[in-house]
Amino acid sequence: MSDPQAVAEQMKSWAVEAGFDRAGVARLEPSAHGEALRRWVARGEHASMVWIERRLAEREDPRCLLPGARSALVVALQYWPLEDCPEPDNDLWPRVARYARGQDYHDVMVKRLRALSERIEAAYPGTSGRAYVDTGPILERELAARAGLGTFGKNANLLHRQWGSYFLLGELLLTLDLAPDPPIADLCGRCTRCLDACPTDALREPYRLDSNRCISYWTIEHRGDVPETMRAGLEDWVFGCDVCQEVCPYNRKSLPGSEPSLRLPEARGALDLAALVTIDRDTYVERFRGSPMKRAKQHGLQRNAAIAMGNRRDPRYVPALATALEDASAVVRKHAAWALGRIGGADAARVLEDAAGREEEADVRAELLAARAMSTTESTVGGEPA
Repeated sequence: MSDPQAVAEQMKSWAVEAGFDRAGVARLEPSAHGEALRRWVARGEHASMVWIERRLAEREDPRCLLPGARSALVVALQYWPLEDCPEPDNDLWPRVARYARGQDYHDVMVKRLRALSERIEAAYPGTSGRAYVDTGPILERELAARAGLGTFGKNANLLHRQWGSYFLLGELLLTLDLAPDPPIADLCGRCTRCLDACPTDALREPYRLDSNRCISYWTIEHRGDVPETMRAGLEDWVFGCDVCQEVCPYNRKSLPGSEPSLRLPEARGALDLAALVTIDRDTYVERFRGSPMKRAKQHGLQRNAAIAMGNRRDPRYVPALATALEDASAVVRKHAAWALGRIGGADAARVLEDAAGREEEADVRAELLAARAMSTTESTVGGEPA
């Protein structure tokens, strides 16, 4: 009979050969956080993400996902910092969470996990495997923590002393009996930098995230209008948010990854906020093919760009926002109007007044008139974005 420890080490080495930065093993058993998950859902802190409510029993016990499953091979892929990959230097470029700048990591990781599963099944006949990358009813951070890939940080991300928190997770459930890796001890101590830095107070207490106040939720998952009370808090983020990771001491000198598919493509790097808020369908499809940013949809990205422009309060954005007031989407028009009101000044006021005179939808017209009134009181920041 195979030695579970030796087989586990073999599986982890194969995972690195498959293109992952590291791997660990967890024994499959009921979740230790199932009750906390149910309380989180009961409080409504998952916002409109009703899919989280479904299949809670499977989330609480991953053995339900694969008959006979006994172990999970959990893999990690570092997405930031990347070797020789600086931040975009365009001061008008959309602010995007680092994980979402390159190719969709789901596609990259699932392909590798399935190939790894085939290799394992060939080497150990009778073994079954099932791959997951942030898509199935599985508590992947808990599995990763039990596999020794990190420990929970107070910002609810997984944290590692050498790798920080900028890494993606994937899981391969296996019917093999593998020796588990030891978990990592707490790394946060008394540090509360992530809680203190959150622009929207989404981290109400350590280890607890309220999606109703999270920038990533509003810029990625939410469809339709963003409540006016939340818009200023989104700052200039267009897709996701990295604030709670940027302030984490463990991310200052984390080990770099080298995955080329996670780098920002030149075509998307050339898009600034003005180009994004006015993007047409054909350009959107071309520029965002294979990008995780498609999760927000075209009009969601345009909406987010408008909010970012309003929060930067840069008068250079007025012409692009004026064009966005002609967009077919009422959501885009409303948020473009709000942005113009935030920027303020005579040019913005004139654009808003003209648009209000021809707008046919009552709720959009109301937004235009409110923005017109705001534009006379809001001060502008000239020259560079605020």
